[in-house]
Amino acid sequence: MGLGGGVGEAAAVSAAEEAGKEDGEGPGRGWRGKVRLSRVVAVVWVLGAAAFWAAQHCGFRRAAISKAEEGLVSMCEERARMLQDQFAVSVNHVHALAILVATFHYEKHPPALDQVTFAEYTARTSFERPLLSGVAYAQRVVHAYRESFERQQGWIIKTMRHEPSPVQDEYAPVIYSQETVSYIEGLDMMSGEEDRENILRSRASGKAVLTRPFRLMSDHLGVVLTFPVYLDDLTADAKEEDRVAATAGYLGGAFDVESLVENLLRQLAGNQELVVNVYDVTNNSNPLLMYGSEVPLGNPSPSHICMLDFGDPFRKHHMICRYRNKPHVPWSAITTPSGGFVICMLVGYIIYAAWSRYDNVKEDCRKMEELKKRAEAADVAKSQFLATVSHEIRTPMNGVLGMLDMLLDTDLKPTQRDYAQTAQFCGKALISLINEVLDRAKIEAGKLDLESVPFDLRSILDDIISLFSSKSREKGIELAVYVSERVPEILLGDPGRFRQIITNLVGNSIKFTERGHIFVQVHLADHSNLATEAKVEPVANGMNGHKNETTAVATSVSRNTLSGFEAADSRNNWENFKLLLSYEKNEMPYESVSDKVTLVVSVEDTGIGIPLDAQGKVFTPFMQADSSTSRTYGGTGIGLSISKCLVEIMGGQINFVSRPHVGSTFTFTAVLQRCDKSAVSDNEPVMLHPLPSSFKGLSALLVDRRPVRATVTKYHLQRLGITSEVVATIELALGALSGRNGHSLASTKLPCMLLIESDSWSSKMDVSLRSRLLEMKQNGQTPVLPKIILLSGCWHIKEIWSKGGVREEWKRCSRPPTNPIQV
Repeated sequence: MGLGGGVGEAAAVSAAEEAGKEDGEGPGRGWRGKVRLSRVVAVVWVLGAAAFWAAQHCGFRRAAISKAEEGLVSMCEERARMLQDQFAVSVNHVHALAILVATFHYEKHPPALDQVTFAEYTARTSFERPLLSGVAYAQRVVHAYRESFERQQGWIIKTMRHEPSPVQDEYAPVIYSQETVSYIEGLDMMSGEEDRENILRSRASGKAVLTRPFRLMSDHLGVVLTFPVYLDDLTADAKEEDRVAATAGYLGGAFDVESLVENLLRQLAGNQELVVNVYDVTNNSNPLLMYGSEVPLGNPSPSHICMLDFGDPFRKHHMICRYRNKPHVPWSAITTPSGGFVICMLVGYIIYAAWSRYDNVKEDCRKMEELKKRAEAADVAKSQFLATVSHEIRTPMNGVLGMLDMLLDTDLKPTQRDYAQTAQFCGKALISLINEVLDRAKIEAGKLDLESVPFDLRSILDDIISLFSSKSREKGIELAVYVSERVPEILLGDPGRFRQIITNLVGNSIKFTERGHIFVQVHLADHSNLATEAKVEPVANGMNGHKNETTAVATSVSRNTLSGFEAADSRNNWENFKLLLSYEKNEMPYESVSDKVTLVVSVEDTGIGIPLDAQGKVFTPFMQADSSTSRTYGGTGIGLSISKCLVEIMGGQINFVSRPHVGSTFTFTAVLQRCDKSAVSDNEPVMLHPLPSSFKGLSALLVDRRPVRATVTKYHLQRLGITSEVVATIELALGALSGRNGHSLASTKLPCMLLIESDSWSSKMDVSLRSRLLEMKQNGQTPVLPKIILLSGCWHIKEIWSKGGVREEWKRCSRPPTNPIQV
């Protein structure tokens, strides 16, 4: 068989290899194809990112240039407007001088104006014409009046070359001039071709006209302004013939255009950034420079042209503005696209990494799925094996235990009985371990189903406490249970599993507790949450098996517990317990939207606690705090793991608070269903243990200085039908019995029992207490003496004195005794 299997495997491997060769190494070729594809995609992505960078850079660059052009247009328009305004002001002053000449030279007889007056006036008012280097007035003289004009002036009319003027139809000799241009006095302005042209244009239009730009004596470029002076006031629509006939002379002035533009630019911000040129473009083919430099700039830059209107309808001027330097590219045009490029590369890398990761994860998932199937199959096989083996072992073990029970019922020698009891104990321990392993196997296999039957929660707790009462008496620890009155009497659920959880927790507490108490409490979840609201502070112990975790801690640590020993969870103190009691007494409504009831069960002990480093593995199967735990206390470490699983199956959670050398408090929730007694049929097992009715109607007075323990005792007395009241000391009890010192019982019925806790009793009180009670009876304060019962620390009730000297002793556990106290 082995040889055949080996041959089959070899054949399968050979067939697989041949198939791989025939396919031409398909997986390898596919891998190379993926690599080639990834390279192509990477190159395309990088080129796309570079294109994105270039496009974004060009966009930012265009935006910067556009913004610079807008600024250039704004500054150029502003300079052109101001230049026109200042030129217009100068023209207006020349016009005013023309009016002055017409008024004082032609309208006054004799004329009130002469050369001296004109020169002095123009000199004093030159500040109004800062752009004019000088002004002069030339009178119109026709040829018929030339001789008389020359005799009147005392000089002859000369040309621009200072030669006698030849014969012409008319002349325009300068008769008045500012001192700065006094050298032109007597010169005929019509002897110059351009000046003659300007004179004819100005008198025909009635407006100021300009010459071409030329070099002034100051070596600045300038123009000559010519303005006509009329004898009569003419209308704006006067004809050219009328204007020529009414012309008396011509007022002219030399404009320093360079100074005008320089003064203007000096007044404005940003002058250093701009280059301004002013041109006379009357002849478009040959523009004449009026201001600026004709030397071209090194770097081409944006420019803007503004048209200038100096009032001359025959000549055209414009201003060209450009940046002195080429506008700089802003850093944002480099940094922002670069950042986008880096982001694109990072995104590409992330996509590539995610793609590669996806392939790897996909392959890992495939392998994990295979491993999962193998593990599930192995787990199912393990669970089936454990269930089968456990069942097969448990069957003969039950027979062994049965035979040992029968053997113990026979007459045996002490040594033989001891051997048989030891064998019985070991057999029961082995059966318990087998049951736990079987439960764990069922839980892991998902085969554990919960029952849903009605059961009495309080009866289950009574049985559990009774089960451990002998062990607690041996250790001298107090074992008690308290169930809130708001918890329904009958619930629907799985009583066996509920019992298993609490038995496990109480058993662990019994195992690891040597002094103090073990206290089991059951409350409704809503009331428990309200009562345990407290300030949240960090604690070193941790909760739920974790260190340095924040958990609810009361504002002050109190040792007012069941036994007086400090508890691990300080929320389980008298203050919170009193709040829970107040909710019960005030009958706080508990309206549930469903039939479900959520219980909070806590098991508190004052044992050795759990070490901090072991709290994280408390619920791990087969794990204990250390190796010495199993040697000292026994156990396998599987109980808490099973309890946690059962709690989760019941829809609840389990956690704990533990402090080394202080104790542990395990708390879990369980979701059960309400069940009315009327809905329970007689055939359904409820596991309800009826309490004895012999105690109903009795009353008792309890002496206990610990309020938690007194409340628990009062709870059990109430279950027996005994009404009770609590006082802290025996003195207060005697005062309540006698009604003195302002102390009185709430009930009018006198107590028939006086229950005294052992820590409130001393041996010297026996005689004194008896004397006090007899005295009270003789005085009529107490018609019937109550029976005095001492409650010892190991939870026994002893009747230590009564009227007839009767002594009884009965055990008090969580389910009260069935035999009535004889009164």
